Amino acid sequence: MDKRKLVVFQDKKIRRIWHDEEWYFSVVDVIQVLTDSNNPRNYWSMLKTREQEEGIELSTNCVQLKMQAPDGKLRETDCANTKSLFRIIQSIPSKKAEPFKKWLAQVGYERVEEIQDPELAQKRMKELYRAKGYSDDWIEKRVRGIAIRDELTDEWKNRDVQEEREFAILTAEISKETFGMTPKEYKEFKGLKRENLRDHMNDLELIFSMLGERVSTEITRNNDAQGFNECEDAAKQGGSVAGRARKDAEKQIGKPISTKENYKEIPEKKRKKLK
Repeated sequence: MDKRKLVVFQDKKIRRIWHDEEWYFSVVDVIQVLTDSNNPRNYWSMLKTREQEEGIELSTNCVQLKMQAPDGKLRETDCANTKSLFRIIQSIPSKKAEPFKKWLAQVGYERVEEIQDPELAQKRMKELYRAKGYSDDWIEKRVRGIAIRDELTDEWKNRDVQEEREFAILTAEISKETFGMTPKEYKEFKGLKRENLRDHMNDLELIFSMLGERVSTEITRNNDAQGFNECEDAAKQGGSVAGRARKDAEKQIGKPISTKENYKEIPEKKRKKLK
Protein backbone atom coordinates (compact mmCIF):
# COMPACT_ATOMS: atom_id res chain seq x y z
CA MET A 1 0.00 0.00 0.00
CA ASP A 2 1.17 3.51 -0.79
CA LYS A 3 1.41 5.05 2.69
CA ARG A 4 1.52 8.61 1.40
CA LYS A 5 -0.96 9.60 -1.25
CA LEU A 6 -3.36 12.27 -2.40
CA VAL A 7 -7.13 11.99 -2.49
CA VAL A 8 -9.40 14.34 -4.37
CA PHE A 9 -12.60 16.06 -3.26
CA GLN A 10 -14.35 18.26 -5.85
CA ASP A 11 -11.11 18.61 -7.85
CA LYS A 12 -9.18 19.71 -4.75
CA LYS A 13 -6.21 17.60 -3.58
CA ILE A 14 -5.91 16.52 0.03
CA ARG A 15 -2.76 14.92 1.41
CA ARG A 16 -3.11 11.89 3.62
CA ILE A 17 -0.78 9.39 5.30
CA TRP A 18 -1.25 5.92 6.79
CA HIS A 19 -0.43 6.14 10.50
CA ASP A 20 -1.33 3.86 13.42
CA GLU A 21 -3.38 1.62 11.14
CA GLU A 22 -5.64 4.38 9.78
CA TRP A 23 -5.59 7.36 7.41
CA TYR A 24 -4.62 10.79 8.71
CA PHE A 25 -5.46 13.83 6.57
CA SER A 26 -3.76 17.21 6.33
CA VAL A 27 -5.93 19.63 8.30
CA VAL A 28 -4.86 22.71 6.31
CA ASP A 29 -5.73 20.92 3.06
CA VAL A 30 -9.20 20.13 4.39
CA ILE A 31 -9.66 23.74 5.53
CA GLN A 32 -8.61 25.02 2.11
CA VAL A 33 -11.18 22.74 0.48
CA LEU A 34 -14.00 23.80 2.80
CA THR A 35 -13.27 27.54 2.95
CA ASP A 36 -11.39 28.32 -0.29
CA SER A 37 -9.12 30.39 1.95
CA ASN A 38 -6.00 31.88 0.40
CA ASN A 39 -4.20 31.25 3.68
CA PRO A 40 -5.55 28.01 5.21
CA ARG A 41 -2.70 27.85 7.75
CA ASN A 42 -3.70 31.22 9.16
CA TYR A 43 -7.38 30.17 9.13
CA TRP A 44 -6.48 27.03 11.10
CA SER A 45 -4.47 29.04 13.62
CA MET A 46 -7.33 31.51 14.16
CA LEU A 47 -9.85 28.65 14.39
CA LYS A 48 -7.84 26.96 17.15
CA THR A 49 -7.55 30.24 19.05
CA ARG A 50 -11.28 30.94 18.75
CA GLU A 51 -12.29 27.47 19.90
CA GLN A 52 -9.76 27.58 22.72
CA GLU A 53 -11.55 30.61 24.10
CA GLU A 54 -14.65 28.43 24.29
CA GLY A 55 -12.71 25.77 26.16
CA ILE A 56 -12.24 23.50 23.14
CA GLU A 57 -8.73 22.32 22.25
CA LEU A 58 -8.91 21.35 18.59
CA SER A 59 -5.18 20.69 18.45
CA THR A 60 -5.60 17.73 20.81
CA ASN A 61 -7.39 15.99 17.94
CA CYS A 62 -4.27 16.27 15.76
CA VAL A 63 -0.83 14.74 15.43
CA GLN A 64 2.20 16.23 13.69
CA LEU A 65 3.24 14.07 10.75
CA LYS A 66 5.64 14.66 7.88
CA MET A 67 3.96 15.35 4.55
CA GLN A 68 5.28 16.53 1.22
CA ALA A 69 5.06 20.31 0.86
CA PRO A 70 4.59 22.10 -2.51
CA ASP A 71 8.38 22.46 -2.79
CA GLY A 72 8.76 18.68 -2.59
CA LYS A 73 10.28 18.63 0.90
CA LEU A 74 8.81 16.70 3.82
CA ARG A 75 7.56 18.96 6.59
CA GLU A 76 5.59 18.31 9.76
CA THR A 77 1.97 19.41 9.58
CA ASP A 78 -1.17 18.97 11.67
CA CYS A 79 -3.00 15.80 10.66
CA ALA A 80 -6.25 14.28 11.89
CA ASN A 81 -7.95 10.93 11.44
CA THR A 82 -11.51 10.61 10.19
CA LYS A 83 -13.11 10.86 13.63
CA SER A 84 -11.11 13.97 14.58
CA LEU A 85 -11.80 15.65 11.25
CA PHE A 86 -15.53 15.33 11.83
CA ARG A 87 -15.06 17.28 15.06
CA ILE A 88 -12.95 19.96 13.36
CA ILE A 89 -15.43 20.34 10.51
CA GLN A 90 -18.16 21.19 13.03
CA SER A 91 -16.26 24.40 13.80
CA ILE A 92 -16.03 25.49 10.16
CA PRO A 93 -19.04 27.25 8.62
CA SER A 94 -19.16 25.90 5.07
CA LYS A 95 -21.76 24.80 2.54
CA LYS A 96 -19.37 22.03 1.59
CA ALA A 97 -19.34 20.53 5.08
CA GLU A 98 -22.10 17.94 4.57
CA PRO A 99 -20.94 16.62 1.18
CA PHE A 100 -17.40 16.55 2.55
CA LYS A 101 -18.51 14.48 5.56
CA LYS A 102 -20.15 11.95 3.24
CA TRP A 103 -17.04 11.84 1.06
CA LEU A 104 -14.79 11.42 4.11
CA ALA A 105 -16.92 8.60 5.48
CA GLN A 106 -16.79 6.85 2.10
CA VAL A 107 -13.01 7.21 1.84
CA GLY A 108 -12.60 5.66 5.28
CA TYR A 109 -15.13 2.91 4.63
CA GLU A 110 -13.50 1.91 1.35
CA ARG A 111 -10.17 1.52 3.12
CA VAL A 112 -11.75 -0.77 5.75
CA GLU A 113 -13.23 -2.86 2.93
CA GLU A 114 -9.87 -3.05 1.17
CA ILE A 115 -8.09 -4.26 4.31
CA GLN A 116 -10.62 -7.09 4.60
CA ASP A 117 -10.49 -7.85 0.86
CA PRO A 118 -7.35 -6.52 -0.96
CA GLU A 119 -8.86 -7.48 -4.33
CA LEU A 120 -11.30 -4.58 -3.92
CA ALA A 121 -8.44 -2.06 -3.97
CA GLN A 122 -7.17 -3.55 -7.22
CA LYS A 123 -10.68 -3.58 -8.67
CA ARG A 124 -11.20 0.11 -7.82
CA MET A 125 -7.84 0.97 -9.33
CA LYS A 126 -8.77 -0.74 -12.59
CA GLU A 127 -12.12 1.04 -12.70
CA LEU A 128 -10.37 4.38 -12.21
CA TYR A 129 -7.95 3.72 -15.08
CA ARG A 130 -10.77 2.61 -17.36
CA ALA A 131 -12.63 5.83 -16.58
CA LYS A 132 -9.52 7.75 -17.61
CA GLY A 133 -9.49 6.04 -21.02
CA TYR A 134 -6.94 3.26 -20.63
CA SER A 135 -7.25 -0.13 -22.36
CA ASP A 136 -7.59 -3.35 -20.39
CA ASP A 137 -4.22 -4.61 -21.70
CA TRP A 138 -2.47 -1.45 -20.49
CA ILE A 139 -4.24 -1.60 -17.12
CA GLU A 140 -3.12 -5.18 -16.49
CA LYS A 141 0.50 -4.19 -17.13
CA ARG A 142 0.19 -1.13 -14.91
CA VAL A 143 -1.30 -3.13 -12.04
CA ARG A 144 1.35 -5.81 -12.43
CA GLY A 145 4.03 -3.11 -12.42
CA ILE A 146 2.70 -1.74 -9.14
CA ALA A 147 2.90 -5.20 -7.56
CA ILE A 148 6.49 -5.64 -8.77
CA ARG A 149 7.40 -2.20 -7.45
CA ASP A 150 5.85 -2.97 -4.04
CA GLU A 151 7.81 -6.23 -3.86
CA LEU A 152 11.06 -4.36 -4.51
CA THR A 153 10.40 -1.60 -1.99
CA ASP A 154 9.48 -4.22 0.62
CA GLU A 155 12.92 -5.78 0.06
CA TRP A 156 14.57 -2.40 0.52
CA LYS A 157 12.69 -1.76 3.75
CA ASN A 158 13.76 -5.13 5.13
CA ARG A 159 17.40 -4.42 4.24
CA ASP A 160 17.82 -1.20 6.19
CA VAL A 161 17.23 1.20 3.32
CA GLN A 162 15.66 4.44 4.49
CA GLU A 163 12.40 5.36 2.80
CA GLU A 164 11.75 8.50 0.72
CA ARG A 165 15.17 9.90 -0.22
CA GLU A 166 17.07 6.60 -0.54
CA PHE A 167 14.15 4.93 -2.31
CA ALA A 168 14.18 7.79 -4.81
CA ILE A 169 17.92 7.41 -5.41
CA LEU A 170 17.67 3.65 -5.99
CA THR A 171 14.70 4.12 -8.32
CA ALA A 172 16.65 6.72 -10.27
CA GLU A 173 19.58 4.30 -10.64
CA ILE A 174 17.34 1.58 -12.09
CA SER A 175 15.67 4.04 -14.48
CA LYS A 176 19.00 5.52 -15.59
CA GLU A 177 20.40 2.08 -16.38
CA THR A 178 17.18 0.94 -18.08
CA PHE A 179 16.28 4.00 -20.14
CA GLY A 180 19.32 6.28 -19.90
CA MET A 181 17.20 8.77 -17.94
CA THR A 182 16.27 9.34 -14.31
CA PRO A 183 12.52 9.59 -13.61
CA LYS A 184 12.86 13.38 -13.39
CA GLU A 185 14.60 13.52 -16.79
CA TYR A 186 12.05 11.08 -18.22
CA LYS A 187 9.17 13.32 -17.11
CA GLU A 188 10.83 16.32 -18.76
CA PHE A 189 11.35 14.21 -21.91
CA LYS A 190 7.61 13.49 -21.99
CA GLY A 191 6.57 17.03 -21.12
CA LEU A 192 5.14 16.06 -17.73
CA LYS A 193 5.17 18.05 -14.51
CA ARG A 194 3.18 16.71 -11.56
CA GLU A 195 1.70 13.79 -13.48
CA ASN A 196 2.67 10.23 -12.59
CA LEU A 197 5.33 9.14 -15.10
CA ARG A 198 4.18 5.53 -15.37
CA ASP A 199 0.62 6.60 -16.08
CA HIS A 200 2.03 8.08 -19.29
CA MET A 201 4.15 5.13 -20.38
CA ASN A 202 3.14 2.89 -23.25
CA ASP A 203 3.13 -0.91 -23.08
CA LEU A 204 6.82 -1.39 -23.88
CA GLU A 205 7.96 1.33 -21.50
CA LEU A 206 5.97 -0.33 -18.71
CA ILE A 207 7.40 -3.74 -19.57
CA PHE A 208 11.01 -2.58 -19.39
CA SER A 209 10.30 -0.68 -16.17
CA MET A 210 8.98 -3.92 -14.70
CA LEU A 211 11.97 -5.87 -15.99
CA GLY A 212 14.47 -3.51 -14.38
CA GLU A 213 12.71 -3.60 -11.01
CA ARG A 214 11.99 -7.33 -11.03
CA VAL A 215 15.60 -8.25 -11.83
CA SER A 216 16.78 -5.79 -9.18
CA THR A 217 14.61 -7.63 -6.64
CA GLU A 218 16.12 -10.99 -7.59
CA ILE A 219 19.71 -9.69 -7.47
CA THR A 220 19.04 -8.02 -4.11
CA ARG A 221 17.80 -11.34 -2.71
CA ASN A 222 20.48 -13.52 -4.31
CA ASN A 223 23.27 -11.25 -3.05
CA ASP A 224 21.54 -10.83 0.32
CA ALA A 225 22.24 -7.10 -0.09
CA GLN A 226 22.18 -5.15 3.15
CA GLY A 227 22.05 -1.39 3.55
CA PHE A 228 21.89 1.34 0.96
CA ASN A 229 25.24 0.80 -0.80
CA GLU A 230 24.74 -2.89 -1.47
CA CYS A 231 21.13 -2.33 -2.59
CA GLU A 232 22.36 0.42 -4.88
CA ASP A 233 24.78 -2.01 -6.56
CA ALA A 234 21.92 -4.48 -7.04
CA ALA A 235 19.69 -1.73 -8.47
CA LYS A 236 22.36 -0.74 -11.00
CA GLN A 237 22.84 -4.36 -12.02
CA GLY A 238 19.10 -4.95 -12.39
CA GLY A 239 18.67 -1.78 -14.39
CA SER A 240 21.60 -2.65 -16.68
CA VAL A 241 20.01 -6.02 -17.52
CA ALA A 242 16.84 -4.21 -18.59
CA GLY A 243 18.91 -1.58 -20.40
CA ARG A 244 20.70 -4.18 -22.52
CA ALA A 245 17.39 -5.87 -23.31
CA ARG A 246 15.90 -2.49 -24.30
CA LYS A 247 18.78 -1.72 -26.67
CA ASP A 248 18.48 -5.17 -28.26
CA ALA A 249 14.72 -4.71 -28.70
CA GLU A 250 15.27 -1.30 -30.30
CA LYS A 251 17.64 -2.86 -32.86
CA GLN A 252 15.09 -5.51 -33.72
CA ILE A 253 12.04 -3.24 -34.03
CA GLY A 254 13.94 -0.29 -35.52
CA LYS A 255 12.70 2.42 -33.20
CA PRO A 256 13.27 3.72 -29.64
CA ILE A 257 11.37 2.20 -26.74
CA SER A 258 11.21 5.55 -24.93
CA THR A 259 8.85 8.00 -26.62
CA LYS A 260 7.80 11.57 -25.97
CA GLU A 261 4.12 10.63 -26.17
CA ASN A 262 1.95 11.05 -23.10
CA TYR A 263 -1.75 10.70 -22.39
CA LYS A 264 -2.51 14.21 -21.14
CA GLU A 265 -4.42 15.20 -24.27
CA ILE A 266 -5.33 11.89 -25.89
CA PRO A 267 -6.27 8.90 -23.68
CA GLU A 268 -4.16 5.75 -24.10
CA LYS A 269 -7.01 3.72 -25.58
CA LYS A 270 -7.76 6.32 -28.25
CA ARG A 271 -4.09 6.91 -29.07
CA LYS A 272 -3.60 3.17 -29.54
CA LYS A 273 -6.44 3.11 -32.12
CA LEU A 274 -4.89 6.01 -34.03
CA LYS A 275 -1.69 4.08 -34.65
